[in-house]
Amino acid sequence: MKKLSKIIKHAAKDEDNRLLMASSPIFIMHLLALGALFTGFSWAAVIALLITYVVRVFALTAGFHRYFSHRSFKTSRVFQFIMAWVGTSAAQLGPMWWAANHRHHHQHSDKPEDIHSPVIKDAFWAHIGWILCRAYGTIQHDRIKDLSKYPELRFIDRFHILPVASLIGVLYVIGAGLNVYYPGLGTSGMQMVMWGFFLSTILVYHVTFCVNSVTHIIGNKRFDNDDESRNSFWIALLTFGEGWHNNHHRWPLSARQGMYWWEFDLSYLLLRGLEKLGLVWDLKVYPEAIYAEAEQRSAEGGPVE
Repeated sequence: MKKLSKIIKHAAKDEDNRLLMASSPIFIMHLLALGALFTGFSWAAVIALLITYVVRVFALTAGFHRYFSHRSFKTSRVFQFIMAWVGTSAAQLGPMWWAANHRHHHQHSDKPEDIHSPVIKDAFWAHIGWILCRAYGTIQHDRIKDLSKYPELRFIDRFHILPVASLIGVLYVIGAGLNVYYPGLGTSGMQMVMWGFFLSTILVYHVTFCVNSVTHIIGNKRFDNDDESRNSFWIALLTFGEGWHNNHHRWPLSARQGMYWWEFDLSYLLLRGLEKLGLVWDLKVYPEAIYAEAEQRSAEGGPVE
């Protein structure tokens, strides 16, 4: 908690950080999320928040990260489009932009070229500052030639506002409909939008951003990787398995990030369920050599703080 407090204080004191926050659409999103305080409370709104949180975190972690960035499993073109559309509704731009930057991160993790390393710059920059910087708003097409061949993905990246607008529209219609037919629920179109989109999106932002910032500062290092990636149970819990970041940086191709049953990885469990339904297949996992390396490291003294 002391480290997190230090990060927040540093972000507030630095003038460049304050300017970035004040001039960014993400800052406006945070202000709009406060609208949840003025639209009242209802359990219907809470359910909407939970559903949009779970579905979009899964679309980002399993879709944008494990599929588009690392190709750790296979799927159909239709389901690929669905993952791209739903993930983009989280307002983190499109899958091509996301994957290109993430592949760059793995190539230069915690090196001067890494665009969001808390080791090279600071935790605020790694968490959200780099996203606020317009210099990183373009797509590095040379890194995603395997994705660029799909016109539907290029469409989503170009018009990334459409999935966002569609989610807002669906939530408003549901809320307005419930208000008309089930007024006892105490909800409305605007309440659904504020809770199910804006507040939910802010939560999705910060739990996924923590993977870039917190898991390169706080946690255990099972493997002696050439960076500061770390494993964090709490980040893994909030991000459906992404917190096993040291594992992931040791073998990025795995669709499973928690190596053992006690390393909770909800995204992988859901992918296994989708595999049984025939929606995804050929899920890659850690090879035996990686488990042997982990056991050897443990025998030599265990994780490093």
